[in-house]
Amino acid sequence: MKVSIGVSNRHVHLKKEHLYILFGNDYELEKKSDLNQPGQFSSTALVTLKTNKSEINNVRVLGPVRSYTQVEISKTDAYKLGINPPIRNSGDLKNSSSILIVGPKGSVQIEEGCIIATRHIHILPSQIRMYGLEGKEKVNVKISGEKGGIITNVYLKVSEDSYFELHLDTDDANAHLVKNGDIGEIL
Repeated sequence: MKVSIGVSNRHVHLKKEHLYILFGNDYELEKKSDLNQPGQFSSTALVTLKTNKSEINNVRVLGPVRSYTQVEISKTDAYKLGINPPIRNSGDLKNSSSILIVGPKGSVQIEEGCIIATRHIHILPSQIRMYGLEGKEKVNVKISGEKGGIITNVYLKVSEDSYFELHLDTDDANAHLVKNGDIGEIL
């Protein structure tokens, strides 16, 4: 079955306490654009990710505010920053990497929370049944084209408020020359 591809660049999810430290008390995230996942959006807020080795400026904050702070980067970003974050599902932050987040009003050193996000497909429970994927945690996805291939270990992220879409980080997307809206095939 076919699945639309969404390419996920480095970004940050913030809990309210950290949002206020970085941007000032009572700051509210302003929507720049909606994301495909229901209720999710790209905000106008930008931060800097900083380590002893390097920094990356103009990193987008996604909304809405969450109950935890999470930084998602690619392996290429990790090399630049001189850190080695684990590959994890969103929200699985125990023993993940530490990083400094710098905003216009302050900074926050998170002791854990920086990850490389797993490849995953957002999918509804009804689609799991419809596509015969019951009992599967991971699938393989075929990417066509000049640098096509099979992407393995793609997690199924089942939720009642999902838009059916494969999420790849920029490293995976660049390796296969794919962009937002391209199509993969679940094997």
